Amino acid sequence: MTQLTKENFDTFIKETKKPVIIDFWAEWCGPCKMMTPVLDEIAKEHDDIEIAKVNVDTEAELAIKFGIMSIPAFILFKDGEESARTVGYMPKAELLSELGL
Repeated sequence: MTQLTKENFDTFIKETKKPVIIDFWAEWCGPCKMMTPVLDEIAKEHDDIEIAKVNVDTEAELAIKFGIMSIPAFILFKDGEESARTVGYMPKAELLSELGL
């Protein structure tokens, strides 16, 4: 999984041809930690989806830019544009469904 920062975010989103799920998380967040194996499964099972992470503690500018108020938060980007978002812990099938994948 790619770690995104304010320095590489825009380039990564624009250059990635696949849909990208961005996971906004923090080290201290229990539900965020619970989502890690879910995201790992998605990454292994779906070659057609990229997974990237933004640590809201170290990348507060990105969290503010995208209006992240609760974590974990997930934003789906397709063709460089936001197409869906959801918040909170959920099983893999529900996350994919909520994001329209």
